[in-house]
Amino acid sequence: MSERFESHAQTVVGLTLLSRVTGLARDAAISRIFGAGALVDAFFFAFMVPNLFRRLFGEGALAAAFLPTYAQLDRDDPATAKRLASLTIALLLVLLGGLTLLGEGALYLVSRHADHENLAVWLMMVTLPYMPMVCMVAILGAMLQVHGRFGPTAAAPIVVNVCLTATAVGLVFVLDPNDERERVVHVGAICGALLVAGMGQVAWSLWALRGEGWWVPDLGAAGAPLRRVMWQAGPMMVGLGVLQLNTFLDGLIASYPSLVGSTIFGVEYPLAEGAMASVTYAQRLYQFPLGVFGVAIATAIFPALARTAQDGAAFADILRRGLRLVVFVGLPASAGLILVGRPLAAVIYQGGEFTPDDAARVEFVLFGYASAIWAYSMIHVLTRAFYATGNVRTPVKVAVSMVALNLGLNCTLIWTPLREAGLAWSTAICAVLQVSLLLALVRRRVVPGARLADRAVLRSWGKSIGATAIMIGAVWLIWTFFDRQATTWREALPQLAALVLGGGFIMLLAALTFRMPELGWILAREARRHEGTKGRHRRTRG
Repeated sequence: MSERFESHAQTVVGLTLLSRVTGLARDAAISRIFGAGALVDAFFFAFMVPNLFRRLFGEGALAAAFLPTYAQLDRDDPATAKRLASLTIALLLVLLGGLTLLGEGALYLVSRHADHENLAVWLMMVTLPYMPMVCMVAILGAMLQVHGRFGPTAAAPIVVNVCLTATAVGLVFVLDPNDERERVVHVGAICGALLVAGMGQVAWSLWALRGEGWWVPDLGAAGAPLRRVMWQAGPMMVGLGVLQLNTFLDGLIASYPSLVGSTIFGVEYPLAEGAMASVTYAQRLYQFPLGVFGVAIATAIFPALARTAQDGAAFADILRRGLRLVVFVGLPASAGLILVGRPLAAVIYQGGEFTPDDAARVEFVLFGYASAIWAYSMIHVLTRAFYATGNVRTPVKVAVSMVALNLGLNCTLIWTPLREAGLAWSTAICAVLQVSLLLALVRRRVVPGARLADRAVLRSWGKSIGATAIMIGAVWLIWTFFDRQATTWREALPQLAALVLGGGFIMLLAALTFRMPELGWILAREARRHEGTKGRHRRTRG
């Protein structure tokens, strides 16, 4: 089992990489068409609530509570597992559908109070129905993962990215980019395309599950397991969703100039219009390696942890491998993004309405977020370790304190010269503190008596630090051959290519020189060798 999750991780990493690439293509189109002003602030604000529900109820709390229970029932009582799946989906549709209707009503009242002139509220009304659809996709995806199918869910975001990109680019040839009213219609159409994409995601997930026969009309025996799932989902919403809550708070604070105005209680607000756009564009960049590797590893490891929750030795072994992998990938990702931030922001976003000053603003915010990619990745793995054993209280206590600290730091650091970058540094500081607390607590309350940071783990972390340091030196040397004041994305492209390819090659060379097995785990070579050896042993015994 400890070897198998790396093979699943490879599938998730590959498809998540493709979805993130299409996501960057979507953002590249939006940045060039609309720039980084108040209109884009409103656009990104409209996606905040659906994304929050997706991360907390769908990919986060509910899916995290549902997966271990469903996995156990699928192993011990498949009939009850099917009833649980049917009842969960039905309840999700009823509750979130009703919540969507209430939300639409509340947003309409807010919009009417503002004489229907608040664009952000209007756009949120368009995007809100996406919330129940994406949460349903997450639960269907958890079912697919238990059945050993990680591909459909990892690929589902591609549907959204393709729909939004096609709408954004296609309407350029229809609408006048110099007419403000038509620009608003353009943004509204992109939000509408999100709903079409959501229906496509649901249909795709249902099609992938068609052979499992999970939908059954008899739901009587599913009440007890569903209550267990719902009992755990509430605390998990806070525990697993702390990073998302912090991101949501960042967005509220960054959106204030576009939503309310330039002053607060008669004092000049420290952030200007475009702050929300800059923060969101920076988040997209640091979430690329986080989603491709960090979250992918945690997603793949979760079913393995859930299935070995009663076997302390196997559980600890899987968790150690996960911790080694996220540091092996996350640490160089943090350093690399910091080093290539400027040309990366220019290549992805710059052009059209997006200026070099906008790119510099994104780079400044990215510096803060990127510094803790390794910590964000480790949080996902450690939190799932708690949840796999049914311990939901401990991560909740840690998470609540982190949310409170993040809010305090947010409201403080934006008044410094960091401005909106203070939101990024606040998130990074809280992530590092959260990792420290979770590492100390997981040994005491999840795998008591087991030493997670054993000699092999510490040696692996040390090698990852050494390899990253070598990579930093190599990238810094490559930088000396370029003019860092590139004014167009075409000038920044060769810089970015040289830095990424050079840094990646040096990191690969260092990993091979240090004989780090994590490289083989990422490529799933060890898993394939192990499975082949087991097959030969079975044939020999036979």
